[in-house]
Amino acid sequence: MEPIITKLFDLFLFGGKDFALFIISMVPFVELRGAILYGAAMHMPWLHVFFLSLLGNLLPVPFLICLARPLFGWLKSTRLLAGVTHKVEARLMDKADKVEKYYAMGLFFFVAVPLPGTGAWSGSLIAALLNMKMRHALPAVIAGVCVAGLIMTVVSYGLFGVIRFF
Repeated sequence: MEPIITKLFDLFLFGGKDFALFIISMVPFVELRGAILYGAAMHMPWLHVFFLSLLGNLLPVPFLICLARPLFGWLKSTRLLAGVTHKVEARLMDKADKVEKYYAMGLFFFVAVPLPGTGAWSGSLIAALLNMKMRHALPAVIAGVCVAGLIMTVVSYGLFGVIRFF
């Protein structure tokens, strides 16, 4: 059985590798981390993969920060999705304690550490649920995604492969 990332990537290959990588980096849970790994596996140039994944991962962030709270409110008012929405919100808020304590710095570190469930989507949703102002949340998420992208690029391409560029 093929991994889900391979199926996702193959689904978007009609637009070429760049398009597929860009779209994959926007998918929750896969995000920039999975896109960079897959770009490395496809032997794509690391700098190209880094920036394409970064742009794709950051594109939904402002929309998530602005629209998550009203969307969660509406979803919780529906019969069909109320239970799932409450569970998702509870899981996000369980992760939010450090973010809440350290505010923008906490959000930055939350997003920057490339672990499952700590990407731009989770960070943006937590920022929205904590009512963080866009001027604080957006730079923190952007910086965190950049750091996570650098870490993943070095891990995926190897330190010497990245240094060779310079």
